[in-house]
Amino acid sequence: MFSSKLPAMASRSFTSSAANSAKVAVLGAAGGIGQPLSLLCKLSPYVTELSCYDVVGTPGVAADISHVPTASKTQGSLPDPDAGAWPTGSEGGLKAALTGADVVVIPAGVPRKPGMTRDDLFNTNASIVQTLVEGCAEHCPNAVLAIISNPVNSTVPIAAEVLKAKGVFDPKKVCGVTTLDVCRANTFMGEHMGKDPKDLDVTVIGGHAGITILPLLSQTGATMTDEEREALTVRIQVRNEVE
Repeated sequence: MFSSKLPAMASRSFTSSAANSAKVAVLGAAGGIGQPLSLLCKLSPYVTELSCYDVVGTPGVAADISHVPTASKTQGSLPDPDAGAWPTGSEGGLKAALTGADVVVIPAGVPRKPGMTRDDLFNTNASIVQTLVEGCAEHCPNAVLAIISNPVNSTVPIAAEVLKAKGVFDPKKVCGVTTLDVCRANTFMGEHMGKDPKDLDVTVIGGHAGITILPLLSQTGATMTDEEREALTVRIQVRNEVE
């Protein structure tokens, strides 16, 4: 569940040619996280094929993203293969979205609303992740899976158990994405040190909720009291709980 490990994991998992010629599938591509994520993937020089999948709106999202002037190809799929896809006339459905994928990123699920805890999301998002990972096990069993769907502390183990049941689990290819915690740690540490956060790289280990988030502030070399370190740690942890 270490977000900084994903590029290294991916590079070890691909051949040297595949690492520079990767198909990335974004499951939940029409959502609030999925759309900007898909755009970033389209802009990446490491992505040669971008596959967008969601329950609604995916062909339109894929069509818009395809206009970004990069060499990567874009396709958009809905769950029903006959419900339409992008490009028009191409095959739809989860199978088409996943077949040949080297990396699968899953931001799909119900968004967190004010007052909701991560546990409140579990019943709905757990079943969504289960279904999507079952598809991954069938159509792209060797892909690297990056789970964004909350609660990440629970959805990553679910993904792992699904893959184990299908006989295709590789612990080096399943991770939870917790980059948000790193961004916050860099920002808050930058404020404390009077430095540009872009120049900082605070290591954050553990999970993606409450006290499971462990920023290693001592590794930054910053001078701070125990009280300041505790307050900054709590700020990073608690701020995560009101996102």
